[in-house]
This record gives sequence, C-alpha cells and structure tokens, in this order.
Amino acid sequence: MRKLLAFNSVSLDGYFVDARGDMRWAHHSADPEWNDFTAGNASGGGTLVFGRVTYQMMASYWPSPMAIQNDPVVAERMNALPKVVFSRTLREATWRNTTLVKDDMIAAMRRMKGEPGTGMAIFGSGTVTAQLAQAGLIDEFQFVVVPIVLGGGRTLFDGIAKPLKLNRTGVRSFANGNVVLSYAPTA
Repeated sequence: MRKLLAFNSVSLDGYFVDARGDMRWAHHSADPEWNDFTAGNASGGGTLVFGRVTYQMMASYWPSPMAIQNDPVVAERMNALPKVVFSRTLREATWRNTTLVKDDMIAAMRRMKGEPGTGMAIFGSGTVTAQLAQAGLIDEFQFVVVPIVLGGGRTLFDGIAKPLKLNRTGVRSFANGNVVLSYAPTA
C-alpha cells in the first residue's frame, strides 16, 4: 500500500496561511542546511498531491524562468514529478505530469493508496489535508514550524469533526529557526 505524507508549514501561532491566504512567509531562508533539506525532499520522488488553490499557486511558479533560475534543483523535480490535483471547479490541469481528479476525493485517494507505486505527499492544500486526515488516509504528518507570528489566518485543520491523535516520530531543527516536527496517527 502506498503511503501518504502531509508536509506543511505553520506559524508559531498555528496558521498555515496568513489572513490573505498567502503562504510566502514560509519560504524565505538563507540557511544552507534548510535549502539542502528542501532540495532533498524534492528529490525524494513520489506523487505530489494538491487542492486547486495550492496547485494553481505552484503551477504558476515552478515552471517559470524565475523558479528555474532561483532554485533549479527543486524546480526540475517539481516539474518532473507526477502530480494529482483534486478540484471540482478546475477545467484542466496544464502543469506537466498532472492528473486532474474531479471525483470524490476520499474514494479516489483510497484507490490511489491501494495501487502499486511510490509514496504520495500533500503540500499546502489545507482543505485536502483536513479531509484526508479526518478520513484516516494520511500516514505521516510533517509540520515545519516557522519562527513567525502571523496574528491571523487559517489553521491547517479547519473543519475537522473529531480530534486527531498523533504520536511524535521525529524532530529536526535548523539554524534559520525552522523546526520540522514529524507525527504518525495513533492506532
């Protein structure tokens, strides 16, 4: 069975997007170790999973000349990896190697997890993360706690109906102040 990882940045006050829905605050770093970590994640393979909003943001940046110039290793991997976008409103997915899924997201993810292949990773996509977590389909959570207080925004798990109990499986801190916390759902 394929594993599903959720990888998201959160502020110290618990938001994954600011009050305007922006995530750029999470992507500023002058730390070589952090840059190596993110490049390593991009080289890990697997399938990237997005909701419409995050997909459109990523698809507008990673294929661009700016992304290729600023971060060629990550850009190459982001563009080459297979991608799935869940959306009922998106008409087409034009970013290379992207499959648009308009069906029931929970049923589609159950089907994908049962197929042979490498793991899958959700980036951003708070609504997708919350729904798949509530359905018990996420095998691991990695939260990057970024040393910033936003004062408002949206939490990653808006709308969950019951608590998610998690066990910490790892911690890694970086010189830029970011801390990666890894969790697995309890049985």
